[in-house]
Amino acid sequence: MKHTMILGILVFDRIKEAGKTQKVLSKHASLIRTRLGFHELSEAVCSRMGTILLVLEGQPESWEVLEKDLAEIGGIEIQKMKFDYLFK
Repeated sequence: MKHTMILGILVFDRIKEAGKTQKVLSKHASLIRTRLGFHELSEAVCSRMGTILLVLEGQPESWEVLEKDLAEIGGIEIQKMKFDYLFK
């Protein structure tokens, strides 16, 4: 069976939490197949809030370690979707 996990990370204060978040993501880089990050940006405003989407590969046990490390940061919220499927 193949597993895919999508993590959505809401960073409430990018300026304060970006360094810690990047450190955790770099530590677990081997699990991250795709990473997409975005925040509101205009001439007048650069939002302090940001969103990161991760598509993870590997073993679910490793994902749990990544989630635990992210949860220790504080100032973020994590949502997840998990897909399990068979190859034919």
